[in-house]
Parts: sequence; C-alpha cells; structure tokens
Amino acid sequence: MNNYSTLFLFFTFYSFLGWVIETTFASINRKSFVNRGFLNGPFCPIYGLGAVLVLQISSLTGTYSENYSIPAGILLSVVMVTLLEYTTGFILEKLFNCKWWDYSDNYANIRGYICLKYSLLWGILAFLVIQIIQPLISSAFLYVPAKAKTYIVLFSIIYFMLDTVKSTIDALKLRNIIIKYLNFPLSIYYNKIMKYERFLKACPRIMILILEMANQNIRGAVNDKIYKIKIAFKNIF
Repeated sequence: MNNYSTLFLFFTFYSFLGWVIETTFASINRKSFVNRGFLNGPFCPIYGLGAVLVLQISSLTGTYSENYSIPAGILLSVVMVTLLEYTTGFILEKLFNCKWWDYSDNYANIRGYICLKYSLLWGILAFLVIQIIQPLISSAFLYVPAKAKTYIVLFSIIYFMLDTVKSTIDALKLRNIIIKYLNFPLSIYYNKIMKYERFLKACPRIMILILEMANQNIRGAVNDKIYKIKIAFKNIF
C-alpha cells in the first residue's frame, strides 16, 4: 500500500466501480441511461477516494494495533467515509448553490449531506472491499508490468485533471445561466440550460432548483401585475 502508483490504480478502479453502481441504479430507476457523476467520463472519484481511505485505515489499524478486529476497522472506515461524503456535499453546494444529493427525507440525516441509512451502507461496502474485492484486485494487479502501470497512472492523472477542470467550468456556466437567463422567454431559457442536460440528469436537484426559481419569478411577475391593477382601480375610483 506504500506504492503510490498502485494506490492510484486502486483509486481509478474504485472510481470506475462506483460510477458503474451509481449509473446502474439511476438508469434502472429512470428507465433510461443516466451518467451519474460529476465528471464527463465513467468515474465517481468520491468512491475511489473513499475506497482508498478504507484500505489505508484497514492497513494502518492492522499495523499499529495488536488487537485489530475487522469490525473496528469497518467502524472507523464508516466514520471517515461519512465525513468525506459530508465534506464533499458541503463543498459542491457552496460552489454551485445546489445539493448534488439530498438525504433530507431520510431518518437521522445531517443537513441532507449524510444520513444513518447510507452510513451503514458504506459500512457494508467497506466490508466487501476489505474482505472480497481488494484481495482479488491486488492479485490481478500483480500481473500488470511496472512500466504499464506507470503509463496507466500518468494517463489517468492527466485525464482526471482535464475532466475535473472541464466539468467544473461547465457546472459553473450552468449555474450562471440559471441565474442570468431566468427572466428571458421560456424557450430561450430552456435551450440554454438543456445544453447541460447531462448535469440535469446526474443531479435532479438542479432541475428542482430551476423550477423553484421559475415559480418564484412567475409569482413575482403575477404579484407585480396584481399590484399595478389595484393601483389603477384606486386611481379610477
């Protein structure tokens, strides 16, 4: 686990696996393909980072604790991954003024970023990663030549950097369009935001935000008209 190249390969693999899980469930629920992730490519880095965090915790607790137990390692992993999910959700909302996931309707949630249900799910996933998936992946990676690992890692680093920059720019553009074109005719507004349809599918909360803002705008316009009518009637009578 001290080999950074191998560690990054694990990160890439679990980012892809997380994307497969997220996209599969979202696509089944909506009965159409949904690229469920912030990035354009087939990766969800929060899963990769979470998995690497779990593996490192498992390795460290096994090294420094004589009484290491799997439940203790998993419990610590749950805490760390839950903190990671909270931090990621908080940062994304601050950047884009929208929650990319919302657990507000779930029991024992904190500001909609985390909840007990999914924290327990992370525990189950941590157990599966440590006990089943990781041993298989580690064995498979032994057959990958060192030179090939280096090329894969370099390519992956460049890819993640470019995709992260592009996705962030696109998300910020969408945020600005939502605000800037709100008062424009509906057809123009629709055409503008649908250029970023991928984000709307990946994060339904953005569409909810758009509808809420549109409703507020319509109510404001109606109230303004009613107010002007009242003033006109007062002037007449």
